Amino acid sequence: MRLLRTLRSGKWGRLHGEEVSEFEQRFASMHACRHGIAVVNGTVSLRIALLAAGIRAEEEVIVPPYTFISTASAVIEANAIPVFADIDLHTFNLDPAAVERALTPRTKAVIPVHFAGQPADMETLMAIAHARGLVVIEDAAHAHGASYRRRPVGSIGHMASFSFQSSKNVTAGEGGIITTNDEAFAESCRSIQNCGRVPGGVWYEHHVIAGNYRLGEFQGAVLNGQLDRLEEQARTRDANGQYLATRVAAVPGLYPQARPADCTRHSYHLFMLRLDAAAFGASRDAVVEALAAEGIPCSSGYGFSLPRQPLFRNKAFGPFLSRASARLDYEQSPCPASDRLCEQSIWLEHAMLLGPRTDIADIARAFEKVYEHRAALNRPR
Repeated sequence: MRLLRTLRSGKWGRLHGEEVSEFEQRFASMHACRHGIAVVNGTVSLRIALLAAGIRAEEEVIVPPYTFISTASAVIEANAIPVFADIDLHTFNLDPAAVERALTPRTKAVIPVHFAGQPADMETLMAIAHARGLVVIEDAAHAHGASYRRRPVGSIGHMASFSFQSSKNVTAGEGGIITTNDEAFAESCRSIQNCGRVPGGVWYEHHVIAGNYRLGEFQGAVLNGQLDRLEEQARTRDANGQYLATRVAAVPGLYPQARPADCTRHSYHLFMLRLDAAAFGASRDAVVEALAAEGIPCSSGYGFSLPRQPLFRNKAFGPFLSRASARLDYEQSPCPASDRLCEQSIWLEHAMLLGPRTDIADIARAFEKVYEHRAALNRPR
């Protein structure tokens, strides 16, 4: 309805940027930030944040190996080197101990991912960053409305990146936003987003190498129309996700994403769990197929950790990192927890958690039924 009102009002042509500006302000405020810079997608938001942070060519940025490829590819596109630190096998998020082991004199930033919508261990990661003078950029692509120690994600690191791609809890088909409470970072991000222009400058006055990464008004209106529902939907997902996790954890061999006390709200972009085939009594693939037959659509998630992606194994970095390629060996980036999660994970999408509690109970009963009939899954077909 909001989109129709905007179209009918004629504001589209007369007040270019009004919908996006309003969305930036509202979204940033909901995540306890003074600044929001809306951009064309989440990958671009990470790259802009890295450039605004002053990351120089071939400096290192620590990232987790269990995440969408953009977390690491954005680092390469900023001409920096992604260094993989393993995840915690229980929380599925970046392991601070692994981050400490990955530090070198070239490390300049860390990108913790709030995977599936659960906040990473930000207190420990921020302490590491403070001690080493590192910039922390939260990858909050999954975490709209999530909170850590009652602080909204996106306001804990120096900057944060959110995505509005089609699968996300808040979506415009594509889009992203950078949030921050740092005035200098915000000014730099906005300049890079807007062809290198600066506030108060002449329209065709450009100060830094940049591009047109601005979000369009149509997407701004679509996003504004969803913000009124975000709080209620976030509460519903969180409550249903906790209930489902309790039910699923009672089934042998199923291990839902562990939720530390620091996580005051999980946004549940995904409901995730590990399946130990030996303890459960059937393979992950057979269980996924059986759940689908019970009307529970799910997937096995990532096929392998990022260091095992052809992009990294073959150093297919195009014009980036040419000098550094000789010393990069992603084949020797051991991430056993991430590798194990790739072999064991099951994902359910966030829309499944918006139904009434009876729907969530049906999902739990499907897992329980599949376990009860696990022997049948091992019979030859």
